[in-house]
Amino acid sequence: MSIYGDYIKSVIRTVPDWPEQGVNFRDITPLLQNSAAFRKLIDSFVHRYQEMNLDAIASIDARGFIIGAPLAYELGCSFVPVRKKGKLPFKTISETYTLEYGHSEVELHSDAFQKGDRILLMDDLIATGGTMLAAANLIQRSGGHVVETATIIDLPELGGSQKIRDAGYSVFAVCSFTEDE
Repeated sequence: MSIYGDYIKSVIRTVPDWPEQGVNFRDITPLLQNSAAFRKLIDSFVHRYQEMNLDAIASIDARGFIIGAPLAYELGCSFVPVRKKGKLPFKTISETYTLEYGHSEVELHSDAFQKGDRILLMDDLIATGGTMLAAANLIQRSGGHVVETATIIDLPELGGSQKIRDAGYSVFAVCSFTEDE
């Protein structure tokens, strides 16, 4: 967890029963609207990764872009979007993953990385881990090396972060929420 983790967590809004009854939605909008909190969020990642010699930040469509792009800028490395199927205009590779209600697919440009590139993979939240694992598989298939997976929020009770660790990837989250928080 980040030194700013408790503060950042306090700025994130919980919306009960959205999008359905019994779900506590973790809304990062207040975090993005608060300039001091957003700076602390990006600084949390900068401080963690500034000496890791990363070649690129790969961020998952779409909220991952919000944190990945400014971090890539601050670290002086490239930014690579991992997009939902059909959103990239050039030759792509894709990975299908399972959701509670079916399947989804993410894509990456086939020339996004060079063999051995050191990649940080980012998204806004880890729930069940499917999207993050699919993106990590894409990066590995393209020749890149996932140095770590990173997120603003971890929901550990849903098992995603453990699933990602079990697959051999390191996980960093600025903060985490339990179901009853």
